[in-house]
Amino acid sequence: MTKILVVDDEPAMREGLSDNLSLEGYNVQTAQNGEAALEAINHNTFDIVILDVMMPKVSGFDVCKSLRKENNNVPIILLTAKGEEMDRVLGLEFGADDYIAKPFSLRELLARIKAVLRRTQAIASADVENQTHQIGQMTVNFEKYEAWVGSQKVRLSYREFEVLRFLWDNRQKVVSRNDLLKSIWRYDEFPTTRTIDNFILRIRQKVEVTPHKPKVIVTVHGIGYKML
Repeated sequence: MTKILVVDDEPAMREGLSDNLSLEGYNVQTAQNGEAALEAINHNTFDIVILDVMMPKVSGFDVCKSLRKENNNVPIILLTAKGEEMDRVLGLEFGADDYIAKPFSLRELLARIKAVLRRTQAIASADVENQTHQIGQMTVNFEKYEAWVGSQKVRLSYREFEVLRFLWDNRQKVVSRNDLLKSIWRYDEFPTTRTIDNFILRIRQKVEVTPHKPKVIVTVHGIGYKML
C-alpha cells in the first residue's frame, strides 16, 4: 500500500486530507509542522510527502532543502498559496517534484499524486535496469543476473552471482568462508568450506585477467577472501 505523509499546520486541512486520502486506499500519516515531518521521515519510509509551504519555524522549503541535502529523494508535492509563482519556482529549485495551489480539489491532488508516483517509479526502475558494476574485467548487473566481459556475455550460475554480490557488498572487508555459507546456502544443504573455494575458483576464471595471480578477489589465508 502506498504510504503518504501529509504535513500541514492547519488541523482542518491536515485531517481533511488524511481522511480523504485514506478513503482512496492510501496509508496516511500526518505531521503538524516541519520539525515533526523531518522526525517522521527519519524514522519511516514514505512513498510520497504532501508538504505545506507556509509553516512557522521550519517551513516546507526548509524541510525540502534538508531532505535533499541528506540525499533523501522521497517524492514531494508542495502545497502553495494561490497565485504565488515564486513559491512554486523556489519549491522546484529546492527539489520538490510538483506543486499544487490552494484551494484545490481532491481530484486534482489525486491526479498529481499518481503522476509523481508514475514518474519516480519509472526512474527507479530505469536505475535498476541500468545499474552495472565493473568487477575486474567483468561488467555485472546483479538485478538482471547478467554479466559481460567486453561485448561477450558471461554465464554465471545463480549461486555464483550471489557469492559475487556478497563479496561486492562487502568489498575491502575480509569475508570468512562461514560468512558466505551462512549468507548464500541454506543450512539443510550441508555445504562445506571446500564448496566456497570451488565457487571462488570458478568466479576468478571470469573476473580476473590472470586467475592464477588474482588481484580482484584475493585469499586471506586461514580466514577467507577479500574483494579489492
